[in-house]
Formats: sequence, structure tokens, C-alpha cells
Amino acid sequence: MTAAILELIRNRRVLLDGGFGTELIRRGLPQGACPEIWNVERPDVVREIHAGYFNAGSDAVLTNSFGGSVIKLASHGEDKRCYELNKAAAIIAGEVKPAGCFVGGSLGPTGKFLHPQGEFAPGQFEDAYAEQARGLHDGRVDFLLIETQYDLREALCAVRGARRVTDIPVFVTMTYNRTPRGFFTMMGNSVAQCFEELEQEGVPVLGANCTLDSADMADLVKVMREKTSLPLIAQANAGKPSLSKEGEVSYSQGLEDYLRHIPQMIENGANIIGGCCGTDPEYIRRMAAVVK
Repeated sequence: MTAAILELIRNRRVLLDGGFGTELIRRGLPQGACPEIWNVERPDVVREIHAGYFNAGSDAVLTNSFGGSVIKLASHGEDKRCYELNKAAAIIAGEVKPAGCFVGGSLGPTGKFLHPQGEFAPGQFEDAYAEQARGLHDGRVDFLLIETQYDLREALCAVRGARRVTDIPVFVTMTYNRTPRGFFTMMGNSVAQCFEELEQEGVPVLGANCTLDSADMADLVKVMREKTSLPLIAQANAGKPSLSKEGEVSYSQGLEDYLRHIPQMIENGANIIGGCCGTDPEYIRRMAAVVK
């Protein structure tokens, strides 16, 4: 089944899901709480969100495991439960997966830094990602998506850690900011540098997610397409987040404006399209009509 996702990508455009954290918060997850805990404490809610995206037209959804690495979970005092929480995340999504659809295991950044900026060595990052990938693999995900990576060195650690424990496909999306000099990650990695090194590592699908709205993401896809012939993932934010006095998060790009740039994203070479922060099943439903 795992190679089937690559087959689908070769045959047609693929639609991923949208934002997950915002959907959990809408259903009562307290701000700052550990989302992965709900894989064991409120699996019904997590299942309902996945089902909502599949019903909206997603070909694949990503597990509720974005912050599920040992290192990230340690900030909630839950590092010992890494394997359990990731395996549960995979199982829940698999329970509502329709025939012909897929579940991707989400591995987000650790939130920490490697030497010399931070206190971690590459081997520690590899170990953390390996443990997370092991749980997702054992929960039967179809592929892994190492996502929202702002440091190429960390992304490479994640790929190597995942590869130690599973042979399912491992995709990578970096997070870029738009600067006067072009698109760069927070750590100063260019698109060309990221793609060259990740391709050398044998990653079969590359792309970008988060930070950028759909207009900027469409421009980034054009740049990415110039750097690789591999399938490209594009998951834009619904603009920039802002916090109201009541603590409500809203995003600057409305649905209609967001959708306006999806055809350009496709024309510029995106093969796999989804939403990121601020998008919901309605965005995906409307995107399905464009993408498919």
C-alpha cells in the first residue's frame, strides 16, 4: 500500500487536508495544551476531524502528531509516551480512512536547535525522530511527512532517523519566508540548497508548508519547480494569524482570496496541495473542486 501513494501522485493531483490544531482548539483543546494527548484521551474528537477532511475530499490526511517527537513532548512532561501517542495517532486516522485514500504520519520540528545555536547534537535529533517514526509506522501510516522544517540540518536528521525504523516513503516540506532576496528558511537555507541536499538523501517528494499565504505560496512553487523535477507539495496558510483580546486566533486571508491563487499554484507545478494554519474542511471542499 505504501508505494500506492507515489503511484497516485504520478497519475494525478493529490489533495491533502487542512489545519488541525485550530480544529482541536475549536473543539475545546486549551491553548498551550499538548494536542497529541487527545489521541488517547479524546480519540473521538481526533477521529471526527480526520473524517471531516476525508468527507471534504482529501485524498490523504496527516496524523495528530505534529509535536509528537520525544524532544517536543518533553516540554509537556510526556516524552515517555512518544511511541504510544504516535501509534494512537496513526490508528485513529486509519480507522476513518476510505478505500483508495491514505494516512500520512506528521513529524513536525522539535522546537529546539542543533549545535552551535542550540544544545542538541545531530544524533539526539535522529533518535527523537526515529522513536516518533516507529510509533507512526507501527500504527500503519502509508507515508511520513517531515513538515514545517526551518532548518535543513534538522530535516536531514529527521529523514535519517525515520529511515532507521521504516522503509515507507518519507516526504519533506520546508518552511520559507519571503525576503527581498527570495525565499529562505528561518536558518537561512535557500530552496536550491534544501532541494539539492534532500534529493541527495533520496527523498521522493519535496515541498513547502506554513508561513506563506496562497499568493506567496504560488510564487514559491514556481521557484521550487525550477529546482527539481520531483513531485511538489504546497500547503499555504490562510494568511497571517492575529490574536483578539478574547484570545481568539483569526487569519488575514479569507476563503475566496485563498482559493483565487490555487489555479496558479497548480500551473506553477504543484502536484500535492493542502492547507495549513487557518484552513478548515470548507477550504478543502472548495479546493477539491479546483484540484480535481
